[in-house]
Order: sequence, then C-alpha cells, then structure tokens
Amino acid sequence: MIQTLRVDLESPVPHYEQIRAQVAAAVTAGRLRAGDRLPTVRVLAADLGIATGTVARAYRELEAGGWVTTRRRHGTVVADRAPSGGSKVGEAALRLVAAARAERLSDQDVHDLVSGALLAHSAPPPGRPRVVVGSGPTPNDPGPSHVSARKDGA
Repeated sequence: MIQTLRVDLESPVPHYEQIRAQVAAAVTAGRLRAGDRLPTVRVLAADLGIATGTVARAYRELEAGGWVTTRRRHGTVVADRAPSGGSKVGEAALRLVAAARAERLSDQDVHDLVSGALLAHSAPPPGRPRVVVGSGPTPNDPGPSHVSARKDGA
C-alpha cells in the first residue's frame, strides 16, 4: 500500500502527474512490488482531498505505461514488469542520488540536472524539428543567442 503518497496542491505539476510519478518511483525503488494493490480511486481521492477523476487519470497513465493493471473486482495492482533501463542504470541513479545528497542538493536541483542531461542527450523522433538554442545569429536577430527549429540532421 502507498503510505507516503502526497499531492502538492500549490505545485504547477498536475495532480495526476504527481501521483503517477510517485507510484512509478515507488515501484522502481521496490517499495511497491508486483501484485501490491493500490487504493481504490475513491479512497485515494478522499485521502488526498482531490477529485476522483484526477486519481482515475493517474491510474490510466500508470496502466498505459505498464506500471499497473486494473481489472474489475480485483482493483488496481502493480504490474509484473522488469525495471526499465536495467540494473546498471538503476545503480547509476542510486549513485547520482547519493552524490547529490553528499553535496546537499535539493530534489529539484537533481531533477534539473537530470532534465538537462536528458535534453543534452536527446534525439527527436525522425522528421520532427529539433529546437536549437544559441547556435548563432538569425536574419532578424544578429545577437549571440536565439531559438530556432530545424529538421533533424539539418
């Protein structure tokens, strides 16, 4: 059962996404195991003080991601799935968090670092424009920094 699930009502992050991310993190960390039952939509919504539709959306997102399965009369349970990324990536994530804690970085600082690393190493899907920041002057802005979109490989 989820014991520490919280929703920050003042956060700009949608409530359903906060729930989705916390459940996925609990599964990844081993706090929730395959077959563990999640609270019903109504119970969790009442406990968190949010709308049932918000919890239902979080559960739908979790199911779409393969984190949980939902069946009538059986409820929502943690799916039997291997952690994505494998053990080497999981171990690297643990080392990152340990180093961040040693440096006294906040959770937001760690999220920002990881988001930056993902952005630096991301490749857009074929045919989608890639956003390039600060790659040189443009016809309308000769300054050193600009944002433009271009097709991958261009």
